[in-house]
Amino acid sequence: MNREWLEKDFYKELGISSSATQDEVKKAYRKLARDLHPDKNPGDAAAEERFKLVSEAHAVLSDTEKRKEYDEARRLFASGGFGRGGFSPGGGYGAQGGGFSNDFNLGDIFGGQNASAADGGLGDLLGGLFNRGGTRTSSRPRRGSDVETETTLGFREAAQGVTVPLRMTSPAACTTCHGSGAKPGTSPRVCPHCNGSGVVSRNQGAFGFSEPCEDCRGTGSIIDDPCTDCRGSGIQNRTRTITVRIPPGVRDGQRIRLAGQGEAGLRGAPPGDLYVSVHVSQDKVFGRNGDDLTLVLPVSYAELVLGTTVSVPTLEGRVGVKVPPGTADGRTLRVRGRGVPKREGAAGDLLVTVKVAVPQKLDDDATEALRRYAEAEKVSGFDPRAGWAGA
Repeated sequence: MNREWLEKDFYKELGISSSATQDEVKKAYRKLARDLHPDKNPGDAAAEERFKLVSEAHAVLSDTEKRKEYDEARRLFASGGFGRGGFSPGGGYGAQGGGFSNDFNLGDIFGGQNASAADGGLGDLLGGLFNRGGTRTSSRPRRGSDVETETTLGFREAAQGVTVPLRMTSPAACTTCHGSGAKPGTSPRVCPHCNGSGVVSRNQGAFGFSEPCEDCRGTGSIIDDPCTDCRGSGIQNRTRTITVRIPPGVRDGQRIRLAGQGEAGLRGAPPGDLYVSVHVSQDKVFGRNGDDLTLVLPVSYAELVLGTTVSVPTLEGRVGVKVPPGTADGRTLRVRGRGVPKREGAAGDLLVTVKVAVPQKLDDDATEALRRYAEAEKVSGFDPRAGWAGA
């Protein structure tokens, strides 16, 4: 996290206030991402650049921990850093600190959500403050940030599973140096000052102090000949298409994690993960209740009284559903194993609810036949309101 990064106002990029809720952050990003996406603005360099800025802002503000660190870092930066005893313009820890230098890596102070003690987080500096001897462990390269995107599926695609291509613009490993940050044909070397740990320790009286190494700026390695395409970072913003396998039975609003498909790590460090939020469209025939599919089957009064077998659709063709004689309107019939597939290989059930369809108009013969039936019904002693509390 350098000064240029900190000076960006991610809240302004998304058009929200610094007190915006996470839902407001998500809504603002979705709207801007739809309007600015490269697919919608082919050849528009300004829209593509704006899309990158909006994506970067969302990646930070949508993550609770990162947002907290960003807000705290901006607060400290706006107030001039740590004041006396802060970091000097030369990048070291000076007695008369003038705030943060232009190129000091604040990520070494405020470690990301995956930062460990070896990643140079705030706890890294304070952890050794009162540690006699001030010993350090070897540092690890900083893992890339997680990335979020979304996709919309048809109801049946979500139920049965589908493979979809996702086109996205995000930081990825530089294709020239393959993420190392060094010019092709060369390699980073271990920092001789900190022996690759990224921090140096010193004793002052009874106390041990740890601070980021000035020579390698806390990375543990030095690049003598940086890659010209990524300027030694090992990361480039680029548009890529990845194929995502959506498993059967995914629900609306569910997030799918794709390990290692997120933002590239710094100088060849492991990448973050990609989280895909799935939106599922409604279906004209089916509904869903857990792993069960639901549908409403229109039937005639005669079919309920006399019984019948009706062909109904499923996810894998049609099946016959037997309606027993005397079935009540609104009864739900269960067809086992014809619902949404489960991970363990089984499937839910198909729940068929019968609903009487009342004819709006009958011809003379049908009307006369219905009147004769009504009379015969009365003679038989049937009373539809027998036992009704409102009788």
